[in-house]
Amino acid sequence: MKQEISRRRTFAIISHPDAGKTTLTEKLLLYGGAIQLAGSVKGKATARHAVSDWMELEKQRGISITSSVMQFEYDGYCINILDTPGHQDFSEDTYRTLMAADSAVMVIDAAKGIEPQTRKLFKICAMRHIPIFTFINKLDREAKNPLELIEELEREFGIGTYPMNWPIGCGKDFKGVYDRERKEILAFTEFHRGQNRIKAIECDINDSESVDELIGPYLRKQLADDIELLDIANYDFDLAQVRAGRLSPVFFGSALTNFGVEQFLNSFLEMTTPPLARETADEIIDPMDERFSAFVFKIQANMNKAHRDRIAFMRICSGKFERGEEYFHVQGGKAIKLAQPQQMMAQEREIIEEAYAGDVIGVFDPGIFSIGDTVCAKDMKVRFEGIPTFAPEHFASVERIDTMKRKQFDKGIMQIAQEGAIQIFHQPNSGIEEVIVGVVGVLQFEVLEYRLKTEYGIDVRRRALPFQEIRWIDSPDVDPTTLNLTSDTRWVQDFKGNNLLLFTAEWCVDWALKKNEGLALREFNNN
Repeated sequence: MKQEISRRRTFAIISHPDAGKTTLTEKLLLYGGAIQLAGSVKGKATARHAVSDWMELEKQRGISITSSVMQFEYDGYCINILDTPGHQDFSEDTYRTLMAADSAVMVIDAAKGIEPQTRKLFKICAMRHIPIFTFINKLDREAKNPLELIEELEREFGIGTYPMNWPIGCGKDFKGVYDRERKEILAFTEFHRGQNRIKAIECDINDSESVDELIGPYLRKQLADDIELLDIANYDFDLAQVRAGRLSPVFFGSALTNFGVEQFLNSFLEMTTPPLARETADEIIDPMDERFSAFVFKIQANMNKAHRDRIAFMRICSGKFERGEEYFHVQGGKAIKLAQPQQMMAQEREIIEEAYAGDVIGVFDPGIFSIGDTVCAKDMKVRFEGIPTFAPEHFASVERIDTMKRKQFDKGIMQIAQEGAIQIFHQPNSGIEEVIVGVVGVLQFEVLEYRLKTEYGIDVRRRALPFQEIRWIDSPDVDPTTLNLTSDTRWVQDFKGNNLLLFTAEWCVDWALKKNEGLALREFNNN
């Protein structure tokens, strides 16, 4: 068991939209032998799509909407990749997925540098002290000066960097990279449209004649100057600092053309950690503990249209999972068997007999799991730290157009809400059938409408609502029907029956507190 756990590597890939995150994921699968041809995120209708973008809307829009889990074997390692959405409107899914990762690969566009979403995602990683590896992408296009990019990383994130390789030119003049550890040049000479593996030409930097032939005397001199400066002024490499999240190894390359991907994968696997210990309310759980424990970080309905099922994604934190064994569902307070345990390759699945700490598995969810739930050995009964939940920032009323399809509408809206991407509310005792939907990002509305139509056969009418603030009513003795509120404040309940208030402005919150003695309101606290 310990040998199996030691070879697990579980990491998330994060970035701002269009930095090349899903393309890099696809190329890692290609080099790992998990796929034979790499697909594209954006391309012709007849082109092969990226494996991790399995949802139809993702293929149409060319963006990742939901996180994907992919497991494959490579060079003695068992790798679990978590590909996350880059767009800020789906950041809640990304934050939750990061909770299941032991390290993160941050992809940065070499022409744009650090972008707003990259900053937010880095802060989440920094809070958890997980190792961060940086892949500066798109060197086959015009790019910023690499020294500027390194300086920007250190200034913005407040951590050290150590370039593992160094680019030679960019765009039309991109000649390859210099491998600092091996002191060799990997020359970029071929373009395979990114679908096949590519083997770079290696050349010793001290072989001036060969180097001049590969990159020219001007770039050779510039490279020598840059490397001399890095050796003097840059941080020293320290694996302990890397694993503590205080030093980020930096790789330059081009995911689209496969250049630098294999070198990155090999170096990354050597440096990143096996599964890390996890905190509970009372203790720290060692991954090598023989007792099984896991937590649910994602729920997804209708991944397979033929089955119409719900899958709960679990990160195994300790021990070994065995199919057919009885485990304890902490929040449900009872023993259960995890039905249909599956290894994931995005939308594709394979039933498994066993899995180990570090693995991410999917299990059939009959509606008993919520995000953040803990499942463990019956003699363990631990509870892992909470998964972040975020206050919705945009609200809309959603009602079905076909009044005869109430059952399908209720089922669809409830199942999608249980995934955690949207939050739903209703006005109690109002007789109004419309549902109020709250989301972190407005694109979630479009995803909701699309999924209701394609997965449940429901067309809906959506109307934007002016609410900007939401608060829990945190005083059980207060009767919400007797509250003195502004005319545009609304009392609602979530699908669990909790009472909340929706406000159009901050001053309405102050009004409610001043005018209602004994009323206590609580903000979403992101856990």
